Order: sequence, then structure tokens, then C-alpha cells
Amino acid sequence: MTDFIDSFDSLLGAFPKTRPPLSPAQRAIALEAQRINREGRNPATAASQRLEKWMHRRVAARRGGDVLEIGAGTLNHLRFEQGVSAYDAIEPEDRLYRGSGEREKIRDVYTDISEVPRDRRYDRIISIAVLEHLTDLPVCFARSALLLNEGGLFQAGIPSEGGLLWALAWRLTTGLAFRLRTGLDYGERMRHEHVNTAGEVIALARFFFERVTIRRFPLPLLHLSFYHYLEAEDPRRERASEYLRRRSL
Repeated sequence: MTDFIDSFDSLLGAFPKTRPPLSPAQRAIALEAQRINREGRNPATAASQRLEKWMHRRVAARRGGDVLEIGAGTLNHLRFEQGVSAYDAIEPEDRLYRGSGEREKIRDVYTDISEVPRDRRYDRIISIAVLEHLTDLPVCFARSALLLNEGGLFQAGIPSEGGLLWALAWRLTTGLAFRLRTGLDYGERMRHEHVNTAGEVIALARFFFERVTIRRFPLPLLHLSFYHYLEAEDPRRERASEYLRRRSL
């Protein structure tokens, strides 16, 4: 697998990444801040939620099948889905979804993609505003490639991290509201949470899948978009297996 070996250091050598630490004050409110952002509890985060619906709707447009959601959080995506046969979720923080009325719609919940049985198969593996957070993103892509059915689809919505419009948008909305509410710098939280750029996510998708399609909102340019929608098809299973073997995973 010469192409795999040649690409290994340049594309994958930065992983797993080390997440920049949070200050004690930031750590103390970390989970609550995540819940507020997911649920849109103030005008700024509510505005972000309205924009994020573009990602949810793009993902849910590919209806039905057996679905695995990576990073399900408060289960806020489920209301967009219709006609699903079975729905599994990966979410390490059970406090985010505990008490949610959507929980009864979930078949199985895992804390990490490594816990998903290797003989389980999905028609769609999805994520919304999650891949930018993962310190070991290649493992997520590799395992997803092996868990998809023939003809299956990997779908993701991600912020346009690394783009100018996205940077301006969060500073003037969520970032400003966060400072007014807590007196803390939201930039510190973003550096801690968003460890991957949109370009890195796309590059890894193209490494582990033969066909990758990208859509951006509202304009089709990185620096003039808030969000990306990614579809990946035809997983390179041999490459995924080889990568996991090299990582002894």
C-alpha cells in the first residue's frame, strides 16, 4: 500500500492531537456551557441554533436506514430524522441527554466509536458539529469506513473552522454572549474544543473514502461560509484496516 505509506506522515502524523488546557474557571462551567450552546438558551446561541439547522436538514435529507450518530449530545438532531429503522448514538457525557424525551428513540448508546461491535453495520453514519472536536479524528473515519454497509453513507455537518466569516460570526454572537454571561474569553474555549479545521476534516474524509462531496452555507467558499456539509461514499476499507492495525487499535 504505497499510497498509504506515502501519505501517512504528511496527513496523519499530527494525530492524535493534544487539546490545549482550559483554565480552572473555564473547566468549572464547561458542561453547562456545552448544554447552553446545544439548547439555544440565550439570543446569541438561539441565533446559532437557527443557522445550524442547515446542517441538521442536510443530514436528515438522506432519510431512513440504520443510523449511528457520532457525538449525539443532547439528542437535538433526532427531531429532524424520519423513517429510521434503528438509531444508535455515541456520546461520552450521559448528563447531556439524561432526561431527554428523545432517549427512548435510541437503541444503543456508546461512549466511544471503539465500543460499537465490529460486526454491526449502518446505512448512515452521521455527525453534526462534532468532527472539529475530535483529537483522534483519523480513528473515527477509519472505524466509520468499516462500520458502513455496502452503499452506505458517511454524513457530517461542520463549522467552517479556518474561514474568515466563521471566525467573525462566533466572536460577535456566542463569544460575546459568553463574555457577558461569564466574564471569560470564549476564544480560549474555542481553541480547546475546535482542534481540527474544516480543511483537515475534508482531507481525512478523502483519505478514507473514494467519493467525497462538499456543500457550504451560505456561499460556496471557505471564507464566505458558516458551515460545511460533507458526504462520503465508497469507504476504502483496506486502508482503514491498515491504519487501525498500525495504530494497534
